[in-house]
Amino acid sequence: PSRQTRDQETPIDFFYFSDFERHNAEIAAFHLDRILDFRRIPPVSGRLVNITKEIRDITTDKKLAKTFFISPAGNVCFYGECSYYCSTEHALCGKPDQLEGSMAALLPDKTLAKRRSWRSPWRRSYHKSKKAEWELNPNYCAQVRETPPYDRGHRLLDLIDMTVLDFLMGNMDRHHYETFEKFGNDTFLLHLDNGRGFGTHSRDEPSILAPLQQCCSIKKSTYLRLQLLATQPYRLSDLLQEALATDPLAPVLAEPHLQALDRRLGKVLAVVGRCLAG
Repeated sequence: PSRQTRDQETPIDFFYFSDFERHNAEIAAFHLDRILDFRRIPPVSGRLVNITKEIRDITTDKKLAKTFFISPAGNVCFYGECSYYCSTEHALCGKPDQLEGSMAALLPDKTLAKRRSWRSPWRRSYHKSKKAEWELNPNYCAQVRETPPYDRGHRLLDLIDMTVLDFLMGNMDRHHYETFEKFGNDTFLLHLDNGRGFGTHSRDEPSILAPLQQCCSIKKSTYLRLQLLATQPYRLSDLLQEALATDPLAPVLAEPHLQALDRRLGKVLAVVGRCLAG
């Protein structure tokens, strides 16, 4: 659900693990993933939710119901239960009871299609001062290449695809990813949980590209796609803006976020260029 206005940026003093989750980031991530031709995010659309009629009046969750209140401005608010920002001070409030949200297509129930969660080798430390091993060891990728499931098949290249997606939208919160168990290592990664993307447009986070920088590997198809999206007829920002224009909550992204995509795409191509030159 909506917590920030479109033009707000994540404060520079926030840690990545305490950033807000943004509904518009989930919407934009789905379309960006599709434009990159990865197609690993289930469809997401924005819509207005009447939190009185569609949540408060019909919920059977007594704990959730107790978190609803009327704000001093006369708006309907609630805060639910979660690890971060679930308090009166960080409540979600409607106008007066209309609230923007993102709706994602449900994946098959895990009893029908079992999924496995994998810890990303380039997971951050989620600590205020400690660094992860990959941040300290420039040869970290060699270690990953010898570790299943990255020692065969296309798993590592799939993970680097996900890295490109995350860098373009500024998502530092990729601690795990999921796959369908049925296909073993011949599977694809599910790019779920993208709410911490598109938080900043005025600065980039080069450490997100660590897998690409350290491994110097990328799929040819991905590289060709990125080169295409850097050309004027198919400029990435234009294609995403066009795709997002059809969403019920358009405009989904502020213009500076679209401009940042083109800048970041140039940086991804520069990293690949240095790898090829080396």
